[in-house]
Amino acid sequence: MLRFLILPFVFLLSCNPKAQNSPSNNGELELQFSLPKKLKEVSGITLSQDKKTIWVIEDRGNKNAVYGMNDKGEMLAKVPVENAENTDWEDIISDTQGNIYIGDFGNNDNDRRDLAILKTDLRDPSQKTTKVVQTTKFHYEGQTDFPPKKSNLLYDCEAFVEMNGNFYLFTKNRSKGFDGTFLVFKVPNKEGDFEAKLIGRLKLQGGYNDAAITSATINSTKNKIVLLTHKNVHVLTGFSADNFSTVNIQKIPLHHNSQKEAIVFSDDKTLIIADEKAKNEGGNVYKFSL
Repeated sequence: MLRFLILPFVFLLSCNPKAQNSPSNNGELELQFSLPKKLKEVSGITLSQDKKTIWVIEDRGNKNAVYGMNDKGEMLAKVPVENAENTDWEDIISDTQGNIYIGDFGNNDNDRRDLAILKTDLRDPSQKTTKVVQTTKFHYEGQTDFPPKKSNLLYDCEAFVEMNGNFYLFTKNRSKGFDGTFLVFKVPNKEGDFEAKLIGRLKLQGGYNDAAITSATINSTKNKIVLLTHKNVHVLTGFSADNFSTVNIQKIPLHHNSQKEAIVFSDDKTLIIADEKAKNEGGNVYKFSL
C-alpha cells in the first residue's frame, strides 16, 4: 500500500530493518533521512507552500529559530524568530495561503498563563530572520486551577491544525491514572486574547505511548485530521467546525516505538513523521502512507 512520494519527496529505500524485511512495506514506516545532528529535539514539522522546504522547530530549552531542510535532510537555513522567545514551542503548521504558525503552548505542568500561537512572516529559506506578525493568546475554557489536580492534567498541548480561519488544539493527557482522554479546543485565527472553546472530549485506546498526542496534521480537503503518538497514528473523520463529539477515530499502528513528535501530510495519502534523538535511536524523518 505504501509507495514512493511524488517529487519533491523522492527518497532512496531506507535502512529501516522492518522496511527491508517487507518488500511492500505495508503498514511500516520508511526511513527517509536522519536529521542534522544539531536537531535533537524536533517538536514540529511542516512544509513550505511549494513543498520544497521542510520546516522544523525544537521545543523548550532550544533556540527561537525555525530550521529549513531539503528533501535529503540537508540544512538550508536557520531562521531566528526575532521578536519571540521559545518558552515551549511544540508544533508548527502552515495554512492554505502558506502562512507559518508556531504553537507556543507546551504546558507540561498545566500551570502556564501565557499560551500563544505565533503567526510569522516566514516564506523562504533565504530569509535571514523572521518575525511574529500576529499573536493569538488564549486560555482554556474549564481550567480554573493552575495547575489542576494530578488526576485532571488535561491542559498540556503539542498538537494543532488550522481550518477555515480557526485553530483546533488537541491536548496531551498528563494525568495520574492515564486513560487516553484528550480535549479538543477551538481558537480563532486572529490577533487577540481568547478563551479556547471546548468542542470535544475524546479518548484514544491504549497506554501513554499509544495515546498521548504529540502532533497533528490536516489534509487539503479538511475532512481528515491525523493525530500522532509514539506508537500510532489516529485518523479523525466526521467532525464539524464546532463539534468533535461524534468524530470517528481509526487507530493505525506504526509498528515502531520512539519519541515521535512531529507529523505533516505531504499529500493526502502520505505522512511525513519525525522523532527526537534519544541515545542510539530516533532523530529521523520517516514516510508513512495511509
